[in-house]
Amino acid sequence: MNGFELIVTLGPSLMDKERLNEIVDAGPCIFRINGAHANGADARGMIEMARSMVPGSKLMIDLPGNKIRTAQLSEPIRLQKGTRFQLFSHQVNYSEFYQHLKPGDIVMACDSMIKLEVENIEGTTLHFISHSDGLLGNNKGMHAHINHDKLPFLFDRDLELIKVAQELDIYALSLSFVRRASDVREVKDEIQKLGESNIELFAKIETASAVRNMTEIMNEVNVVNVDRGDLAAEVGILKVVELQERIVASALRAGKKAFLATQFLKHMEVSPVPLIAEVSDLHKTVKKGVSGIQLSEETAVGAHPVECVKMVFDIYKNSFAV
Repeated sequence: MNGFELIVTLGPSLMDKERLNEIVDAGPCIFRINGAHANGADARGMIEMARSMVPGSKLMIDLPGNKIRTAQLSEPIRLQKGTRFQLFSHQVNYSEFYQHLKPGDIVMACDSMIKLEVENIEGTTLHFISHSDGLLGNNKGMHAHINHDKLPFLFDRDLELIKVAQELDIYALSLSFVRRASDVREVKDEIQKLGESNIELFAKIETASAVRNMTEIMNEVNVVNVDRGDLAAEVGILKVVELQERIVASALRAGKKAFLATQFLKHMEVSPVPLIAEVSDLHKTVKKGVSGIQLSEETAVGAHPVECVKMVFDIYKNSFAV
């Protein structure tokens, strides 16, 4: 398929031998473990299970990075416009998040599907008012315009997962929230401490800083992956299409591989048939020469993971049919 690969996220919908083999038969895949939902032990178990079911498969760990996420919620918070609620410091993965916010700040959650406003901060407790309807559960991203230079690039879970990746000799690590070339070099240094490695590094482009520093970042990696969800939260949804096209074109000119991620077949999480708009978007995307796309919730927790994978490859083949 001229180098086209599909990044397929593993999860409860996909961890059985029959489905994994159907997916492998459909076309070349990279199986992704989302580090936002897997600690070191979880990742190790998923890698060993995938290898036992599909020997020789390409495996990737997607590091969670220094993204602020909800944590330790006993149950999802049901939101409606005007809902007021609070988050304690232990209910985010970075307990000092409250120090970076002030009343009136906007926080976008769940890939920009939920808009929250900071109403007040009492001690270490954040008081929000919701401007959206939805459910806010565990491990959901909380994006705000804060100075990330004051945050460490690698959190403890990233270091734990890097060690697992090295020990089990997986194909690739996907680096989340890269902002500059030094972030990539920091990961390379951590890997080097553990010994020799052939792990491929994917730099995820999902921040405005990464867009500005694209050239220097691409000097450090062979592959970039544009995460349109987090990028939209940072630069605004109306700018994402233009930016993704610019990033892909820049990567191809530099002889690098370029992947795109987020919500390609969102409708197929619940329906066996995609929306026409989704088919059109995928067709146009593959025609631009991308190295592949990434499916996330569609395969990890969706109702039709195999159908999603087959649909991507059918669209790819149809796009280049004579």
